[in-house]
Amino acid sequence: MTDVAPDTDSNAKAYSVSELAFALKRTLEDAYGFVRLRAELSKVTHHSNGHVYLTLKDERSAIDGVVWKGSVKNLSVRPEHGLEVIVTGKITTYPAGSRYQIVIETMEVAGVGALLAQFERLKAKLQAEGLFDPARKQPLPTMPATIGVITSPTGAVIRDILHRIRDRWPCRVIVWPCVVQGEAAAAQVGNAIQRFNALPLDGPIPRPDILIVARGGGSVEDLWAFNDETLARTVAAGTIPLISAVGHETDTTLIDFVSDRRAPTPTAAAEIATPVLPELRAYIGDLSSRLHRCGGRAVEDRRGRVEHAGRALARVPDLVEMAAQRFNLASSRLGAGLSRNVAAHHTDLVRVSSRLSPSLLQRPQQVHTERLTRLLVRMKPALDRKIERSTERLTSLVKLYGSVDPSAPLKRGFARVHRADGSLVREGASLASGEGVRLVFADQSREAVIDGPPALIPSAPTPQPAKPARAPKPVSSQSNQGDLF
Repeated sequence: MTDVAPDTDSNAKAYSVSELAFALKRTLEDAYGFVRLRAELSKVTHHSNGHVYLTLKDERSAIDGVVWKGSVKNLSVRPEHGLEVIVTGKITTYPAGSRYQIVIETMEVAGVGALLAQFERLKAKLQAEGLFDPARKQPLPTMPATIGVITSPTGAVIRDILHRIRDRWPCRVIVWPCVVQGEAAAAQVGNAIQRFNALPLDGPIPRPDILIVARGGGSVEDLWAFNDETLARTVAAGTIPLISAVGHETDTTLIDFVSDRRAPTPTAAAEIATPVLPELRAYIGDLSSRLHRCGGRAVEDRRGRVEHAGRALARVPDLVEMAAQRFNLASSRLGAGLSRNVAAHHTDLVRVSSRLSPSLLQRPQQVHTERLTRLLVRMKPALDRKIERSTERLTSLVKLYGSVDPSAPLKRGFARVHRADGSLVREGASLASGEGVRLVFADQSREAVIDGPPALIPSAPTPQPAKPARAPKPVSSQSNQGDLF
């Protein structure tokens, strides 16, 4: 007989898997309701539903983390792979997978060194793609008619820019207000650049000739929005020349490298974008004076050359007198010359007229007349034969046309059947009962409706054998030909 050990746990409560999982979840959330971690981000995934999934790790351990969609917009930094951050949140579990994770509510950069490292990584990436290439930068317009400014409408930056433009080059300034610090700054600045570039050239709002993105100085964290990769690509893709004026002269952001020109300060950006109107007026006045002086010297030089050349010319009275003398000499000889010319032509005419007679003209005329007569005699039969052949051919064509004329059978009592769409009915089997048709006769057309089922076509009668031909009747003896027998 075998001894059986008593079941000491037979009275203990049996938990379900869900009960145990949610009990552990409540225990962790109660014990670690607020946790502050310093770690490096990896496996960062921005999901299409707005949530961000990531992993926090150090040298030896890692923990999964999630930032719900409602908390993403409150983060002071955009989560990216390799960024060292300090996060706060609570520890919880994922019951469906027996995993624990941290729900992140706030996130900040662990130090300036991490930001600079991230900046260098983005800079190297964009530089490798050729976005910093000087060859792709556009030249700035010399005298812009419209300037677009993208900055905060309440700061001192916009007042300095407007004041400087008004003093140097009064022109139209369009200000696109946006925030220049925080999580939403990069998106708003990028949207302003895209909207400015999308303006039509002849639209109601004038399209700027140049853009200025401006912001005052600040810390690395304050200017971090202008290191956004998406914003840098938007600046590089723009077609309007852009001046970057973010921070002070020692501050550097990514859009400084992709913009067409970098200004050390916002005021310097206004000076770069505009010329000085009084200086242009003075320059134009100087050019006008130089033009008048050069023109005067050219006129005096031409006048001197004309006077020098005029001294070598003969006097006008001398030229007229010499021409008058030649004219008088020629006119005195004109009468005698004409008389001699008439006498010479008269002599030639008399000499030639003695050899002329009507027979000289009648003989060639008679030869041509005889030749034409012979040609007509030979050509008439040929023309008659050709006319006869053409007449016979025309007659045969007329007969052929009459045989293929589709209206000819109508005159013999036949009719054509057309469907409602005008197509010709070739077989009766293709017509359905109740279908409307049009019957075309020789004189008019009538509408009809097909009624009843198709009738069977009677078979053709069997051809009867041909009767033998009658024997020819004997020729009567009373015919004109007599009988030989």
